[in-house]
Amino acid sequence: MKAIMIMFDSLNRHLLPPYGCDWVHAPNFARLARRTASFEQSWVCSLPCMPARRDLHTGRPNFLHSNWSPLQPWDDSVPEILKNAGISTHIVTDHYHYLEDGGTGYLQRYSTWEAFRGQEGDPWKGQVRPPEVPPNINVDAEARRPMARQDWINRQFFREEADFPQSRTFAAGLDFLERNHAEENWFLQIETFDPHEPFHSAEGYQAHYPRAGESPVFDWPSYGKCDESPEEIERIRHNYAALLSQCDANLGRVLDAMDRHNLWEDTLLIVWTDHGFLLGEHNRWAKVVPALWQEISHTPFFIWDPRHPQTAGSRRSALVQPSIDLGPTLLRYFGQEPTRDMLGHDLAPVLADDTAVRKGAIFGYFGMPLHYTDGRYVYVRDVVNPGQVYHIYASTPALMRDRLPLAQWQGVEFSPPLPFTKGTPVLRRPYPTDDPNRFAPWLSVPFMDRHLMFDLEADPGQRSPVEDPALERKLVDGMLHLLREAQAPAEMLCRYGLS
Repeated sequence: MKAIMIMFDSLNRHLLPPYGCDWVHAPNFARLARRTASFEQSWVCSLPCMPARRDLHTGRPNFLHSNWSPLQPWDDSVPEILKNAGISTHIVTDHYHYLEDGGTGYLQRYSTWEAFRGQEGDPWKGQVRPPEVPPNINVDAEARRPMARQDWINRQFFREEADFPQSRTFAAGLDFLERNHAEENWFLQIETFDPHEPFHSAEGYQAHYPRAGESPVFDWPSYGKCDESPEEIERIRHNYAALLSQCDANLGRVLDAMDRHNLWEDTLLIVWTDHGFLLGEHNRWAKVVPALWQEISHTPFFIWDPRHPQTAGSRRSALVQPSIDLGPTLLRYFGQEPTRDMLGHDLAPVLADDTAVRKGAIFGYFGMPLHYTDGRYVYVRDVVNPGQVYHIYASTPALMRDRLPLAQWQGVEFSPPLPFTKGTPVLRRPYPTDDPNRFAPWLSVPFMDRHLMFDLEADPGQRSPVEDPALERKLVDGMLHLLREAQAPAEMLCRYGLS
């Protein structure tokens, strides 16, 4: 058995031709849709980057117990399970968060791994003097912040398309395929940070869009309100689209390799993303907002399974969550069983005949408004008790980029084992907030002060909340069922007024 997984970061469903976009140049995504099953109801689970990857390894939601986190000692890891079963698992990636304190333990679960440097503010190339910064209106135009300064340093080394981290990542993946395509029992994960911000692409792809590459540079928006002019919004959308087109070209190279070696006959192909990204929709940038609108949470997803050749060019309407469903799907594909702690579902029945595997899905950020969807309706449950202390449960503590400061160790205590920690005690620490009316210091997003419901069929733009107490009760019941299944802490249920 063989499998290829291509994972993008911040790939927008609504800007892909297979999902109705008519202005983005992405012929290989259209080509992909002709060869695979395209999923209509694919939704996120834990957000953002590393929480989604922890979901992938463990096959269960993690945002109810912890925020951005290393892989924990008790966590199952699908790549490691496959490795231990004699399957060669190889990852090539430029997702630099794996190399930080908060990304500890993920790459090491694979048989082999290659990492490529230089994305975003990755502390890659050393330079003492300040970088030369072109006229720009990015999130930190003068590059005073360390990340912005480092980004301008890194960009100096992308002199041609082959130098870009994305290009080097796909080249390494293609090298693996050229050397191993005739072998059996392997899993290849090609994972790129793109089209995550900053939306910096090779010039050839900017030619498709009149404002891409335009001066002053605007390819890295803030995480907040969108106050820019229509021309500036169009510029950043074109820069995003140019980077998406670069992703499309590299996707095409993998499809070419599958054609060249006839891998369609015996190789599983998965293409997905962790979440989307707001490009001015709802007057917001990025992905950290109280309500996770469809642009963020409703994702593109494609699978080719050689056991179900009838699915080529088909659409699947069953509700799925790739970040937790792909683990069990891969395990069963390679003849292994999911562990008892995995809550995701094998997607083989969906591929076979669109059989439903779930009635609903929960998703969100740790401690922020909780979301539930049944595919038609989205329910956003606001925090009801914002001043209540709640806790992170993690025995390998770290922040996003750094180790946990000593000051935050105050108040840490051992907690009895949780139902899924395999009998091991857990470190329990209060979640730090400077202001109980904020989600967290680094987010600075106020609460909504209300719950929201949207009918996606009647209101796909989510502009008119639905007022229907009976419907809300039904959606709350569905949410509660999944929270109990995931063994959410009682304090978290209390936080949302569900206890």
